[in-house]
Amino acid sequence: MRWKRAWVLSLGLLLIGGCSRPLRQEGDNNTKMTVEGGGRFPSSLAGRWKARQHGWELQIEPDGHISWAILSLGRVRVVPGQTTTMPTQSGDKAVFTPGAWTVDYLPSTRELTVKITMDHVRVEMAGNILEGASTDVFIGPVTPNGRTWPTQWTTFTRYTGHTPDNTSFNLSTDPTDGDTRLLVFEKTDVASP
Repeated sequence: MRWKRAWVLSLGLLLIGGCSRPLRQEGDNNTKMTVEGGGRFPSSLAGRWKARQHGWELQIEPDGHISWAILSLGRVRVVPGQTTTMPTQSGDKAVFTPGAWTVDYLPSTRELTVKITMDHVRVEMAGNILEGASTDVFIGPVTPNGRTWPTQWTTFTRYTGHTPDNTSFNLSTDPTDGDTRLLVFEKTDVASP
């Protein structure tokens, strides 16, 4: 499993340093927001949330919807409902098509859950190709001061890797358990990119 993660990470890291803005985006916003028990999403949670590790960033709006996310894979900025196409360092391209994104908030425990689904990811890099789909779930209580959000991050990937010699291999996580780790987000005062 460790070599699989390294292969995916190496392809993703080769995106960094390329174009920081997408070449093309198309589509509509596709985020669903729910507050358990009714009520309004607390506008105090709106803002840019940046993970301490792995490159994740989320821009949560005052109504609780996500206007963009920076994915861990390649540190690519993606907007819900829009396909993002960008160049890789090798001159090839990477395509990211998001699926439905959801935000759920439970006021009684301050628990915030964000689910980012990517319906299709294809990264071409010097003859290697990573292709598939993923779902990342972040769940945890926001601290009382509203500045820190420690989460359990579970990623479910359905990736296939292809090498230049036409060898293919499965890079997917366990479909039931995924891959879970602690990931802490902090709310920043930095303006959105």
